Amino acid sequence: MDPFLNPYAPGAGAPPPELAGRDELLGKASIALRRIASGRFGRSIILTGLRGVGKTVLLNRIRQDAEAAKIITVRIEVPEGRSLPSLLVPGLKSAILKLHRGKAAANLALRGLQALAAFVSAMKVKYSDVEVSLDIEASSSSSITTTLDEGLSELFQIVGAAAKEKETAIVLFIDEIHVLDEKQLASLIMALHVVSQDSLPITMVAAGLPQVPSQMGEAKTYAERLFEFHHIGKLDHDAAIQALVVPVEKLGVRYTKGALEEIIEHTAGYAYFLQEWGKHIWDIAEASPITTENAKDATSEALIDLDASFFRVRFDQLTPMQKRYLRAMAELGSGPHASGQIAAVLNKRVTHLGPVREQLISKGLIYSPSHGETAFTVPLFDSFMKRMMKEF
Repeated sequence: MDPFLNPYAPGAGAPPPELAGRDELLGKASIALRRIASGRFGRSIILTGLRGVGKTVLLNRIRQDAEAAKIITVRIEVPEGRSLPSLLVPGLKSAILKLHRGKAAANLALRGLQALAAFVSAMKVKYSDVEVSLDIEASSSSSITTTLDEGLSELFQIVGAAAKEKETAIVLFIDEIHVLDEKQLASLIMALHVVSQDSLPITMVAAGLPQVPSQMGEAKTYAERLFEFHHIGKLDHDAAIQALVVPVEKLGVRYTKGALEEIIEHTAGYAYFLQEWGKHIWDIAEASPITTENAKDATSEALIDLDASFFRVRFDQLTPMQKRYLRAMAELGSGPHASGQIAAVLNKRVTHLGPVREQLISKGLIYSPSHGETAFTVPLFDSFMKRMMKEF
């Protein structure tokens, strides 16, 4: 079929043509943010899940819905090696400027910019990557401390007062939040806690790997009461079928039942993989209906592409011992696995492998679902490791 008309979108964070199975979550998020903007109580929202389940897509969709409701949004992706202040300041500057309409709001926005200037000046003492042009001086009354805990809380209070005056909310949309170190994460949680207690409309919608709830709990014990955690998993059977079928039906194409079941079996219902298989099967099929044979050919092509990109980019970051550890996990299956089982496969002591495990957690390749257990953060990575390493 015409590759120009291919409806599928297997890109990083690219919105699928049919966002299936997520309506309930989107509805809850919309209600929570509108409640906060109107001065009512609402918890910050945290999306967690493996890579490839569609967390970034959902984060962006919730952000777009918030903007449609006239809520001010700040978009952040956390990279390795950047400080929280350096990530927050540019977006907060833009958010404050959007509040600068009307005399009362203008005065509050000016206070917000002055507070932001004071925050930048204070944070530069500790964080060398905090650089932004504000074209405004901190006022003599701005006395934000150089401690991130207190400084961020004070800044959020001032900016939150401006947002409240405008009868809107400022929402931080933070992707890859698991990358933040514990101290900076604790400061962010504390600042959100302070503004929540004062009923000020600053909140957060964030996305990260499955270890985020544990990270937040370790950073601040009250995190579980401040945030609403939503685990994003693979799509159920009906939603996975919908994600595949609806886009092609709009183009007058249909699948046979066997083709659909073949794709569901190999993708396990993970959102990203459904798009990957869909892209290949569209390009392979010559006409409607799409057949089981087309689906089998698509599996071969999809795995070649995934092995060369989605999986391989992570594999190439690893040391030989880290690769052996992951290959031992793969030998045991998709997981999760007890640390003792992995050590036994490698004929090593658990204590000897501890540093390797921590390195892989830090790289975002594995996580600990519970004490003493280890699982892959990337779906189907066990099969990839077996294809890449016949021996370990």
